[in-house]
Amino acid sequence: MDLLKISAVSYLNTFPFVYGLQQSGFLKNFRLELDIPSVCAEKLKNKIVDIALVPAGALPDFKAFHYISDYCIGAVSPVKTVLLLSKVPLEMITKVHLDFDSRTSVRLVKVLAGNYWQITPAWENLKAGEASNRSSVESLVAIGDKTFELRQHFPYIYDMAEEWIRFTGLPFVFAVWLSREQLADRIVNTFTQALTFGVTHKRECIEYFRDRLPACDDCLEYLEHNISYSFDDQKKEGLARFLKYL
Repeated sequence: MDLLKISAVSYLNTFPFVYGLQQSGFLKNFRLELDIPSVCAEKLKNKIVDIALVPAGALPDFKAFHYISDYCIGAVSPVKTVLLLSKVPLEMITKVHLDFDSRTSVRLVKVLAGNYWQITPAWENLKAGEASNRSSVESLVAIGDKTFELRQHFPYIYDMAEEWIRFTGLPFVFAVWLSREQLADRIVNTFTQALTFGVTHKRECIEYFRDRLPACDDCLEYLEHNISYSFDDQKKEGLARFLKYL
């Protein structure tokens, strides 16, 4: 493989991965593209990239894939950036607008609504970029850095990772590193070393990306305590449970 093509998400929660890939020096001869989650999945599915950070909700779209590394974007407590935002209490919600950026959050909110919250709202899909400008709607599913600002406009905030954990007793996995083809061990090993470097240097990562940080109260706190990066057995069980619901 002459050039390793990688697609990763361009949110705060993936900055440690991006920092490791770009600054560790472990990985050579690669191109990193930063995308929204849904585009990461499409690029891998269409063989535009070799490795991608794929949303969990997109996994059923792949006939075959390989997990790359023991890292993921996961949560074992409130995640802060995958939210159901509402002007009314949960039981009074009649319509939910859905963020275009991630099918995982869309599928997760529907799993929670039907199996845990026992509500049956109408669903309306938003187009790319529309979620950031929808602070006036009754209820909105939003993900990523825009949630730090959007949450100020809604009195009722439901953290969907926290709700999933209450529902199942298991962590939630939002995205995993995948390849379509089996990659050579040396590529996987160096890729994993680069991710490890980033995850273990979060403070340096925050400083490196200081000009690109969202309006977060404490970005380092968020990376250290709201995002859980290890793709361990508990998270694999949580992911398997989610996929069963799909």
